[in-house]
Amino acid sequence: MPELDIQISVEDGGWPDEAVLASLASRVLGAAADYLVREEDQPFPKMAPELSLVFTNDDSIQEINAEWRDQDKPTNVLSFPAFPLEPGGMPGPMLGDIVVARETVEREAVDLDKTFDDHLTHLLVHGFLHLFGYDHMEKDEAEEMEAVETRILAGLGLSDPYAGQDPLI
Repeated sequence: MPELDIQISVEDGGWPDEAVLASLASRVLGAAADYLVREEDQPFPKMAPELSLVFTNDDSIQEINAEWRDQDKPTNVLSFPAFPLEPGGMPGPMLGDIVVARETVEREAVDLDKTFDDHLTHLLVHGFLHLFGYDHMEKDEAEEMEAVETRILAGLGLSDPYAGQDPLI
């Protein structure tokens, strides 16, 4: 299993304890990395690549979303790869940043009739795949990303979050 150097910043008091988030992130992202190596032939550097997880709130992620994506609204997760990468390409020593908004995750979990942890797990996997060059801007890219995402989530015991939906684009 490839090693990851996960740095965590909790910027909102409503999140679970940092140790709980670190344990969840380590389990989820470790499983995702293992899947990518085993099933997608994803190479990893010898030294554990670093990624940062920022657990924030809707106000903060709305500011980031407005600045970087010209969308002045909160969103559930944003990913910022440190370097451009295509799926299957060798990542550098820094993978990038994943930012997650608590209130949006909570609302969506209720709307989707999922637990908070299950929905957060899905969003961490989704954000992690973006750091490896997966995207959903075009239909074929979305189908590929969602297929990988769904298989990783199945390995974590979660159902297909896209069942019955058209690919995200």
